[in-house]
Amino acid sequence: MLLNRHFFKPRTVSSNLKTIKMKRLISIFLMMFFTTISFGQVSNETDKTLIKNLVIESFDEIWSKLNSKNIDNYFTKDFLLLENGEVWNNDSIANYLDNAILRKPNPNRMNTIEIIEIKVANGMAWVAYQNYATFTIDNKIIRKAHWLESATAILTENGWKLEMLHSTRIKNE
Repeated sequence: MLLNRHFFKPRTVSSNLKTIKMKRLISIFLMMFFTTISFGQVSNETDKTLIKNLVIESFDEIWSKLNSKNIDNYFTKDFLLLENGEVWNNDSIANYLDNAILRKPNPNRMNTIEIIEIKVANGMAWVAYQNYATFTIDNKIIRKAHWLESATAILTENGWKLEMLHSTRIKNE
């Protein structure tokens, strides 16, 4: 029985090497592509956690402690707070805090932040959240407050900082 040479045409070594190299190249490209995508997702989730912590810590370290020295740790130099028709900047906030710490007795402020949404892109972020504060003196509640707030943050060389905060007071029920 004779075999037809054209039917069983052997592949050349050169052709096999090209195929192997192409498969490796495609594999490497796909690994890099999916690694980049997954890294971007991890980075975005990390940034969201940092933004959430930034909001919570800023209220604890600035407003609960009435500590104007902590402003630079959490707010940009041109930070604005828009609350109840008033515009506050770092100087007016520091002035308020420095006067409030002198009033005695100082109530203890406990904050509860409930994040609604955080969006992060290109070194900028915005966050929407419910802000609840309970004020106590000698372990007795003297006041509760609730705000619906949104804030913007930017990534600085020192990490994330709040750039603007808008606050709407929710009336107690």
